[in-house]
Amino acid sequence: MPDDVEPARDPAAPAPRRRLRTWTVLVPVITAVAGLMFAMSFRAAQGSDLRADRDLPQLILDANERVEAQAARLDTLQHEVDGLSKAQAPRDARLGALTDKADAYAREVGRTPVSGPALTVTLTDSKVSLDSLPAQFTGDDIVVHQQDVQAVVNALWAGGAQAMMIQDQRVIATSAVRCVGNTLILQGRVYSPPYVITAIGDTGRMQRAVTADPTIQIYQQYVAAMGLGWDMSVERQAKFPAYSGSVELSHAQVIP
Repeated sequence: MPDDVEPARDPAAPAPRRRLRTWTVLVPVITAVAGLMFAMSFRAAQGSDLRADRDLPQLILDANERVEAQAARLDTLQHEVDGLSKAQAPRDARLGALTDKADAYAREVGRTPVSGPALTVTLTDSKVSLDSLPAQFTGDDIVVHQQDVQAVVNALWAGGAQAMMIQDQRVIATSAVRCVGNTLILQGRVYSPPYVITAIGDTGRMQRAVTADPTIQIYQQYVAAMGLGWDMSVERQAKFPAYSGSVELSHAQVIP
């Protein structure tokens, strides 16, 4: 029998009412659920546009501004606390020794401003468009990743960096560098490329450490192949503020 010919139904057979009965039950249920959802949406919106408040980039920018303002406030309060502590604390021999010891370590943990010659490395995404990528490459090959930023940071520390800035923040050896997508999250704030890492120290030694790093050498291959951004320059004199974050370790493990 051809597929497009419907077989004749036996007049004595019962009418196919199962589907009709199913829809007879489902239609009122679906209508009731839809009405409930509309009512809940109306109650939540209170006459406003719910979608208008979902501007994620603007939310991130607003949060960044709040974090920056709070960080500045924290720095001010920390300076006030330090000043009052030194001025009002009793100067007995034991306290004096502890204060002198803390002051001696302050530079090592980044608690004091630093100045000197510096090496700056800048990483940025490629300008190659996705639709023009060769077949063997993907979108991941034209953006800067966490391991790229971390490789530069590690190489600079290994090259004897005395102090370091990433973007506009002073960082120390335990500062966490994290990337989500093509954004950098550093100490509660979000940054987009280009990523600028600057270190004070022996610029020649740091340059050699950066050039010799295997991960950076792989990055350089993508610089040549896909146009990833790379720049390394020397500054005769740079000034870094004191690090204002926590220097206490919450987790540590001795590596033999």
